[in-house]
Amino acid sequence: MARVLALTRDLLFGSRVQGALQACGHEVELVDGEARVRERLSGAGQRATAEHAAIDEEVAAGAVDALVVDLTDPELDGAAVVASLKGDGALGATRTLAFYSHVDASARERAEQAGIDVVVPRSRIAREGPELVARLLER
Repeated sequence: MARVLALTRDLLFGSRVQGALQACGHEVELVDGEARVRERLSGAGQRATAEHAAIDEEVAAGAVDALVVDLTDPELDGAAVVASLKGDGALGATRTLAFYSHVDASARERAEQAGIDVVVPRSRIAREGPELVARLLER
């Protein structure tokens, strides 16, 4: 079982990814920005709401194994977030997986330049999310 953060503001698709990964036994939390990712990676475990208390304590109790990044949101530059996290060492051993719109080749290029471990079209994360995370963690 892995601890996974999913950086996305798309609650509908994010919940789909979360559900698929949880069905395979992973602990998954949706986060909506760099500050929340940094908080989780640092293990701070501060509670934004009482509703998230149980997940907060679980995620804070151990390292984050994987970060899944949404590159489809024009207001959330996932590649820049990962580059920043890598640049200051905040990612540590956390593996990264990002998904992009198949019509946005530049998003894939930015993700690869940022050093994201695996970059796939959104359709693949929808079909193969658990398998992609499993392979990512085997690296």
